[in-house]
Amino acid sequence: MKTSRVSFAAAVAAGAVLVLSGTAFAHVSVQPIGEAAKGGYATLNFKVPNERDNASTTQLEVNFPVDQPLTSVMPQEIPGWTSTVEKTKLDKPLTVHGKQVNEVVTKVTWSGGKIEPGKFQQFPVSVGKLPDNADQMVFKAIQTYDNNEIVRWIEETKAGAAEPQNPAPLLKLTAAKAADDHHDDKNAAAAKDDKGHDEAAKSTSDTTARALGIAGIVIGLGGVAFGVASRRRAS
Repeated sequence: MKTSRVSFAAAVAAGAVLVLSGTAFAHVSVQPIGEAAKGGYATLNFKVPNERDNASTTQLEVNFPVDQPLTSVMPQEIPGWTSTVEKTKLDKPLTVHGKQVNEVVTKVTWSGGKIEPGKFQQFPVSVGKLPDNADQMVFKAIQTYDNNEIVRWIEETKAGAAEPQNPAPLLKLTAAKAADDHHDDKNAAAAKDDKGHDEAAKSTSDTTARALGIAGIVIGLGGVAFGVASRRRAS
């Protein structure tokens, strides 16, 4: 009897772990393609799995943080899906690349497509400039199914606390690139070009020296032949 109870308890615990694990891995998430460096530009992938067995996801709405405004947001075209970009005016204009920016993107909505049960879809977006004074960004997302069910992935994860039931997609930012990285790249390219010119010049010099050497040998052989012929005539 005790053995049966222990086995039953173990089965229940294992089932609970599987259910919780499935929930944890099934939420809408965001990951950069490459890296998302502070103050730079990046391509973000919003990954949307279908959690239902009897319904398909037909719409995704991603809200961009107003307190971390992005001046450039460009969704990638996805066959079967239509993207709608919503903007809002800023109370205080931003200066980007020497130009005044009066509005920023606050929401992108994808609709018209379908994510069937057991499948997922990725929604890539090119964004910038990323904030240079923050370590992360939170994008609140809303997932809609064709049975009119709506799941709001809007709960922010608190430091040191367990992950909420419907966590909002969280993007971790990496350290900003050094300002002289581009100069280093240019210097490396210039050094490579100089090396190429040096090698080309060296190759040309070697070729010229070989040609002169061969010409000298030919002239020397001609002189020897002329000398031999002169001796035979004298004889």
